[in-house]
Amino acid sequence: MTLTGDTNEPKDAAPGLAGLLDELRWRGMIHQYSHGLEERLATCESIKGYNGFDPTGTSLHIGSLVPIFGMIHLQRFGGCPVILIGGGTAMIGDPSGRSSERLLLSRSTVEENIVGMQAQLARFLDFDGPNGAEIVDNYEWLSSYSLLRFLRDIGKQLTVPYMLAKDSVQIRLEQGLSFTEFSYMLLQAADFLHLYRTGGVEMQMGGADQWGNITAGLELIRKEFGAGDGQELAYGLSYPLLTNESGAKYGKTAAGTSVWLDAEKTSPFAFYQYWLDADDRDIGKYLRTFTLFDRATVEELEAKQAAAPETRVAQRAMAFDITARVHGEAEAARAVRVSEAAFSKEPIRDPEVLEALYGAMDGFEYTAEDAAGGPLRLAIVSGLYASNGDARRAIQQGGLSINDERVAAVDSTVPAAISGRYLVLRAGKKTVRIGRLKG
Repeated sequence: MTLTGDTNEPKDAAPGLAGLLDELRWRGMIHQYSHGLEERLATCESIKGYNGFDPTGTSLHIGSLVPIFGMIHLQRFGGCPVILIGGGTAMIGDPSGRSSERLLLSRSTVEENIVGMQAQLARFLDFDGPNGAEIVDNYEWLSSYSLLRFLRDIGKQLTVPYMLAKDSVQIRLEQGLSFTEFSYMLLQAADFLHLYRTGGVEMQMGGADQWGNITAGLELIRKEFGAGDGQELAYGLSYPLLTNESGAKYGKTAAGTSVWLDAEKTSPFAFYQYWLDADDRDIGKYLRTFTLFDRATVEELEAKQAAAPETRVAQRAMAFDITARVHGEAEAARAVRVSEAAFSKEPIRDPEVLEALYGAMDGFEYTAEDAAGGPLRLAIVSGLYASNGDARRAIQQGGLSINDERVAAVDSTVPAAISGRYLVLRAGKKTVRIGRLKG
């Protein structure tokens, strides 16, 4: 299957594939690559490189952005990105980087998920022109294999000791690894062989946890085509894994929820805010990995951030750029406006901003009876406090405000709703809840 779409990618990349590895290297996006790749790229002849994505949900999340930006750079330097949607392998499950087995998905669920992913990928890659990106679904060829044919053509090529030696398998052996998941490496190797044979795809890219699967594909191609010693037919390239503070795969908030590219799952405001909240220790890495800013721009932003951390100038540049790429400039500008209003010292009075905040910042609904019940009742309805005692103490200590008016006593009158509908409750300086009148 193929897909066309527009892109805002700049066309100012250094000419020729010979510069691709240097670009990825300064951006910190190389974990390792196979022998011969540097020499192959130095020929400056176009190369097709693929990266696989499992359609386990209707949306990609920010954990997918590292390989996506890897493909963007490949295309900028003259290569052709091939997006492999794992419609077949998603029905099996990849053990790499996991401590438990995935739930197996039905074909109808996978097809629904693929539709959502296609539209998102079109925001990043150019699907037109001589090196336009391509999308393929491995269900198209994996589903045609019979068990006997697969064992004869693929299974006989890689030994069990070879497969057991891979880190992705070793990590899971103690927890238990089904034969279904154990076969995933063979399926991914079969993908690489198929794409190499039918589409001239010479390179597979992926995260560091995919290196074992990537090299299995290289081995299968080498055996299938009888390459001699020192003769490289295909190549692999892996990216470092980004992890959070606990060492888990990058792509989740502090609360453990994923940050999605779908606005229905993660609002543009919440998406923007995630990047704006990035730690100063991480922002240099994020600027290199998740933007196309050149080296001079990145280093200038880092210098400004170091000189005045309170301005968060680097985070603001990063957050706007990636939000505009994923959701469009209009939504990015709106996210900036909402963010500034939410954390400004000035009262929020714009109903459009309040509605956006309601959807993005743990909004709550209240009734006329709740408002008549006073600030204590609203404090509980809003979810700011778990009990009347907690809310009462906060009010007595001057820690609660409604519509930016400090609540003086538990029996104080609730201020009039903004635009007849909204109440802004603040607990301290950072916790905000937007209330919206029911009906």
